[in-house]
Amino acid sequence: MKAFRLHNPRTIEEALALLEPERVRSQKTAVLAGGMDLVTEMKEYLAQPDDVVNLKGIEGLAGIEPEPDGGVRIGALCTLERLEGHLILRRTHRLLTQAAASVASVQIRSQATVGGNLNQRPRCWYYRNEEAVCLKKGGTECFSYGGLNKYNAILGGGPAYIVHPSDLAPSLVALDASAELVSRSGTRMVKLEKYFTLPSEGDVLRENVLQPGEILRSVVIPPQEPGMRSTWLKFKEKSSFDWALSAVAACLWVQAGTIREARLVLGGVAPVPWRSKPAEAALRGARLERASFEAAATAALRGAEPLSQNAYKIPLTKGLVLRALESLAG
Repeated sequence: MKAFRLHNPRTIEEALALLEPERVRSQKTAVLAGGMDLVTEMKEYLAQPDDVVNLKGIEGLAGIEPEPDGGVRIGALCTLERLEGHLILRRTHRLLTQAAASVASVQIRSQATVGGNLNQRPRCWYYRNEEAVCLKKGGTECFSYGGLNKYNAILGGGPAYIVHPSDLAPSLVALDASAELVSRSGTRMVKLEKYFTLPSEGDVLRENVLQPGEILRSVVIPPQEPGMRSTWLKFKEKSSFDWALSAVAACLWVQAGTIREARLVLGGVAPVPWRSKPAEAALRGARLERASFEAAATAALRGAEPLSQNAYKIPLTKGLVLRALESLAG
């Protein structure tokens, strides 16, 4: 690991003063939250900042607070352990606490943060290989396209075929959450569905719209209509401490046996949390029965383009969608 200067600001304003946009853009300055991803990148020489701005000493960034309108605000430094154990969220936003509980190990969840989970870099083994100068690191090609691609994207891929590694992101997109971003020029709110960017959209080196010099301060979940049923399902290659091969975040609003509204977001299969509007359309107005769920599962994978080694993700994901929806039918 390259030597670096560690800064411990006590306020957001102090932190922002340390984040000169040009230095952040050139990766000379990095932001530290839980450190689960950044420290790993630094150990592997994928990130070599001169300055690291540690946000852990800033008060007010780790809470879970109700909003006046009935929504919920979750601080970017809230740990996954705290999120999964929140008794009210377990009842009102079940899929989010399920997603948090599915991440890595107990030890990692005690340190990993909501902001860090949302902003972590790709897990593709070409990106994580220090010697492989792939497209995501300024190279000229995505090596996974013609190489080892068992874990890569089947939806929304190209020119890079990463999958977004966050487990929280699909659930938060399904809940219509927004990111609160702060900089020296002010505060802006961005829907999480628009926060993450495909490799084909703009800068292939980035995975989100967070600008150099900005900090993700919190995630805000709007109030949900009564009667929401939700769940999160994740399929991993090993039972613990692993990323999703495929995952499903599902929300249904049911009235008299008919699905009034639905939101369905896939994880582990695309470079962004993949909201399936065709599947939602198939569910909207349908009866709460297996035929409706099968139609939605088929619609969710329509347009999938597997690479040479990951076609298994199509039936796997269809099966997860079906299981998730059936679990909400009871």
